[in-house]
Amino acid sequence: MKRILQILKPYRGAILITIIFLFLSTMCNLMLPNLMADIVNEGLVSGQTGFILQVGGYMLLLSILDMGFSIASNFFSSKAAMGFGRDLRSIIFKKITGYSLNEVDKIGAASLITRNTNDTNQIQMLIMIGLRMMVSIPLNMVGGIIMAVSKDPRLSLIIVAVMPVLALVIVINIKWTTPLFKKMQTGLDKLNMVVREGLSGMRVIRAFNRTEHEKIRFENANRDLTQTSLTAMRRMTLMMPLTMTCMNIATIAILVFGAFRVDSGSMLPGDLMAFIQYVTMVLMTLMMATFMLNMIPRAVVSFKRISEVLEIDPEVKDPQSPTLPDPGKRGYVKFDNVTFTYPGAEEPILTEISFEARPGETVAIIGSTGSGKSTLINLIPRFYDIQKGRILIDDVDIRDMEQLALREKIGFIPQKALLFTGTITENILYGKPDATDEEIYRAADIAQASGFINEMESGYDSLLSQDATNVSGGQKQRISIARAVIRNPEIYIFDDSFSALDFKTDANLRKALKPVTKNSTVIIVAQRVSTVMNADRIIVLDEGRMVGLGTHSQLMNSCSVYNEIVSSQLSEEELA
Repeated sequence: MKRILQILKPYRGAILITIIFLFLSTMCNLMLPNLMADIVNEGLVSGQTGFILQVGGYMLLLSILDMGFSIASNFFSSKAAMGFGRDLRSIIFKKITGYSLNEVDKIGAASLITRNTNDTNQIQMLIMIGLRMMVSIPLNMVGGIIMAVSKDPRLSLIIVAVMPVLALVIVINIKWTTPLFKKMQTGLDKLNMVVREGLSGMRVIRAFNRTEHEKIRFENANRDLTQTSLTAMRRMTLMMPLTMTCMNIATIAILVFGAFRVDSGSMLPGDLMAFIQYVTMVLMTLMMATFMLNMIPRAVVSFKRISEVLEIDPEVKDPQSPTLPDPGKRGYVKFDNVTFTYPGAEEPILTEISFEARPGETVAIIGSTGSGKSTLINLIPRFYDIQKGRILIDDVDIRDMEQLALREKIGFIPQKALLFTGTITENILYGKPDATDEEIYRAADIAQASGFINEMESGYDSLLSQDATNVSGGQKQRISIARAVIRNPEIYIFDDSFSALDFKTDANLRKALKPVTKNSTVIIVAQRVSTVMNADRIIVLDEGRMVGLGTHSQLMNSCSVYNEIVSSQLSEEELA
């Protein structure tokens, strides 16, 4: 909570100015009924036209001032609220970027998006409207009651009778609707998740003729959200007729009893009119409070959801006193008895993994599906923290290094090629923002991407759509590889990054990479034996354990698991 409130500090000036203008606007509103009473009591009775015009002029001036003060207060309150929303979204995004993959999986990508957009908007709207109301409501209410009592203390007892009833209606309604608002935000998370999965998995959905199934999933999520929203809104709308009924009863009572008091000479007609306006001001203020209190439950739910995001302490974080790697070493990787278990899993996905990878070497990792290959290489950039053992880069435990320094050493090409909306040049520059055009062209040549890029109408300035749906899977992989190559890292990590390439392109790419990576450490995860058989060392994984380590020929003689993989992919002629 403190973190969120601190975001408002830069806008204290705007908030203070808003309060001042709201105070001045309230003073103008409180003075107007008194001036109207003077016109009725003195001007109309005595027929003094000059007095009526004079007081009417004051009323016109106060109305103009009130309008100016209201506009100014709206401007500064909106400025504070919009600035707060912008800063809060930025802080949430920065916090999320510091999460490990575990925290992202725990909350869910769809929920994180909702919290950074819809939930932030709820709080932003509460600040914008609430800032004005939280100042004007007490001023109008207290001022209106004081002025009404000054006109007729006995008639003011009607306000005392009505206010507890209205307060009870408001409290009951808030307790009645708050759980529904929490359910609404959860329903919105679910709806976003279904939409996100439906759009990203469109090809799979259509390939398996599951379009109708996804429509039903969406309809169910949409219907649940709609029903919850309708129930919450129905309960909220009950407040308006109940409030209006209370106000109308109070107004009728004032008119009846006020008429008797005017008739008896205990009250002047102008004072009765002013009294009605002050009571109306108080009751309208209560209605404004009702409107604001309707917003509070939903904003409170959003506030808690955002606080949850900001209060999570990331598992992966920089040490207080980071250790610098040995400058004499460049790209040395060592796994020392590493064991890793995913949060919530019953068994480790990797158990007691130990190996070394040195500059100039290519270390390949192969194994059956689910053996832990991708998990292993995801541990090197410290996407997750291990539970046992050590991972050393240049003789320094990666947990003792700054994450920025660690990842600057690595060129990571993920299993699923991810490109960003923008030009091809912008995507390649993601690996090295200050690279020259010559470096871009060279990286593309090495990645075997220059051919299809030059054939495109705009070449390197060609725009990639969202998720790069306007290029093929192999083209995505080659652009991803160019993005890593341009970085000239100490450690290359290829997570099955050649799977979408044909054998000719694969061979040409590996040939072009050899001189570029001769001083770097190369770690390759692959399914194809042909991709790994020329590696300096091959690691064979089976059910999270390392069952083989050596060259192709060594493993053929010593590792039954590797033999099974090779025999399933290569013919006897190829093995010979």
